[in-house]
Amino acid sequence: MASQSGIVCSEELKTFFGTCRDGKIRIIKVSISDSTNPVLILDTHLEPVSSWEDDWDQMVAPQLDPDQPAFILYRLDEKDSSEGFLWILLSWSPDHAHTRQKMLYASTKATFKKEFGAGQIKDDYYFNLMEEITLAGYKRHLAVEAAPGPLSRQEEEMKEIKESESRVEISVDTKHNTLSALAFPFKSEALAAVSSYGAGVCDYVQLAIDADTATEEVVLATSGACTTDQLATQVPEESARYHLFRFKHNHQGDYKESDVFIYSMPGYSVPIKERMMYSSCRNAVVDVIEKTLNIPLEKKLEVDNGSELTEEYLQGELHPVVSLNRPKFSKPPGPSRGNKRITKTPA
Repeated sequence: MASQSGIVCSEELKTFFGTCRDGKIRIIKVSISDSTNPVLILDTHLEPVSSWEDDWDQMVAPQLDPDQPAFILYRLDEKDSSEGFLWILLSWSPDHAHTRQKMLYASTKATFKKEFGAGQIKDDYYFNLMEEITLAGYKRHLAVEAAPGPLSRQEEEMKEIKESESRVEISVDTKHNTLSALAFPFKSEALAAVSSYGAGVCDYVQLAIDADTATEEVVLATSGACTTDQLATQVPEESARYHLFRFKHNHQGDYKESDVFIYSMPGYSVPIKERMMYSSCRNAVVDVIEKTLNIPLEKKLEVDNGSELTEEYLQGELHPVVSLNRPKFSKPPGPSRGNKRITKTPA
């Protein structure tokens, strides 16, 4: 907590504060007296002429001394919930002012706000150059305060992707485009291919998002027969894709066919727009496959490249090994005390 100067408002200033809140005062200048026991005193005040924006440049700058700090209370036309006018506290601390004066005003500011009533101060604006006290300068200050903190390029991209990854419920012919999710309609060829997959006609379907047309759609990239050994070659290295694959394998002596959904994203070599579209539309595509076309997916995977899609990898994802022989906790040995020493001289 910053140290306080102990300077308080004069009785005259306290009395004035009790009478200036009816809307008849636009600006109040308060200074610290030069007496042996300094106090906050009323320097000057002005009545409103027009709106607060029109009065700003006509009233604020003329009250400032280029070498002397001061507090300015400027009344807005806005009111709070209790119908009291809101104010802006302007703290003027010019670069050319004496260091002791600047420190004195800085250490008195909290007391000044408390005695006036901090609840009625909407904004607190510190400035030390004359060009900063114009209305345009104050609005620049508001814009800076409202702006989000700086992010790196990667942080901005990840933030956009995370914001777009919420689940949405869609049908195959509707399109949603909101801040939280995307869902593009399926083209008829894509629906037919996925339906054929569900009927067992083919073992592999690859879907893409066509962003080059006026209305983005989920389209068919390819479909047909595909073995596990061929699966890696189906994954593009320069673009994202959705894959529907029937994994035929043996597990513990039983033959199994598992429907696996794979989302392949080659990483940051793909443009940010494409990454966002595929990432945010992924859950909607899964909903169409599972809920609209009634194809239960046993596993949903995400990979960077096709080389990951090996027999061992798919087996491990579908049938993870569970260890039943958990090692018991072995108590560590106590600290060594070294060899025993003879503490008594033998007779």
